[in-house]
Amino acid sequence: MLGMVPFTPFRVTISSLGLASEYTLTLRRQPDILERHMATDRAVSFTGISFQNPFLLSSAPPTESESNILRAFEAGWGGVVTKTIGLHPVTNVVGAKAKFMRTSPEDSCVSMKKRPGAALHSSWNWELISDKTIDWWLPRIRRIKEAFPDRVLIASVMAGSGNDKELKNWQHLAQGCQDAGADGLELNFSCPHMDRRDMGSNIGKDEGLCSVVTEAVREVATVPVWCKLTPATAEIEVEAGACFRGGADAIVSSNTFPSIPIIDPETLEFEINVDGFVSSGGLGGPAILPLSLAKMSQMTRAFPDRSFSGIGGISDFNQALSYILLGCGTVQVCTAAMLDQAVGPNVIKRLLAGLDAFLERNAARGWTGVEDFRGIRRDRIVAQSEIRRPKGEDYHSGYETVEGYATA
Repeated sequence: MLGMVPFTPFRVTISSLGLASEYTLTLRRQPDILERHMATDRAVSFTGISFQNPFLLSSAPPTESESNILRAFEAGWGGVVTKTIGLHPVTNVVGAKAKFMRTSPEDSCVSMKKRPGAALHSSWNWELISDKTIDWWLPRIRRIKEAFPDRVLIASVMAGSGNDKELKNWQHLAQGCQDAGADGLELNFSCPHMDRRDMGSNIGKDEGLCSVVTEAVREVATVPVWCKLTPATAEIEVEAGACFRGGADAIVSSNTFPSIPIIDPETLEFEINVDGFVSSGGLGGPAILPLSLAKMSQMTRAFPDRSFSGIGGISDFNQALSYILLGCGTVQVCTAAMLDQAVGPNVIKRLLAGLDAFLERNAARGWTGVEDFRGIRRDRIVAQSEIRRPKGEDYHSGYETVEGYATA
């Protein structure tokens, strides 16, 4: 969608049936609209892959079916990351796999119960990776790429860790997906609720495993390798560094945050449960935006020259912009898309319109694409002790003044 341009009223004379009649028409005159649109560029190059725009659907339930991925590309998404593909048997829990939490201004109550006037707070899920086999996925990856050769399809993959067999499983998944036509690989080191302890976020919390698994995949990969990290670690830049040492081309963050459902005060049961029992699941959506930005800033400041893809709480360009300003070259969306016909046709329209409008507003700065403003607020995040204090304050970074020669 093109941004709105100031219009100039002008007069048009219309002759009909030989009778000259004048009508003053107020028309929106856009003599330079095509030139202005052509001067701005939605396209980005990320880890050597050309994207029509920087907006992707993240690996999640909406990207498990061929039809949904095709619909996503038809809607305008620049890329799609498949639901995570594995080799081990996958059996999900009984009942609902995901629900949405909402809150209302009257009482600030957060609940999965639908209430009039309540606004989206977050999503919660405990769904495992794709329960479809690699043999099911590979022909579909081929067909999707044949249908949309100019769009980017990233294959999300996961295997175990701790022995050579599992490392070979990572390699088998990588080779199969890239041979089928996937443009890149996203290694899932981040799922917070796997039923196996050697998978998902348990890899992402271990610096050694991050490096070893990435290196194993890099040995066979002929396409870019992205590592998706869990936010459930104190110093995420440590794990990011391990992935880069293993050969990763980019880091993706944040996946959902480990969490449990809320307890219903009336029934005293968890709002989502199976036979009264729950386990840890993943929290996503608007509630995690500030948390995800903080995690991303830790990494982009530690590795300002590396590539990052941001996820968490994005529903329009305003949130996407925050990630880009911190240094992300692409952003990914899940919760907002799930609530918009599963693949977010209206979400991508808002994102594209927002990007176009932002570039038009900043045309005087010479900004024509994402690279012109990517990372320009990364260095504004500093230690708390570096934030300015009131004038005249005798401030020593929170410490008492030391007497004697030690003060020099």
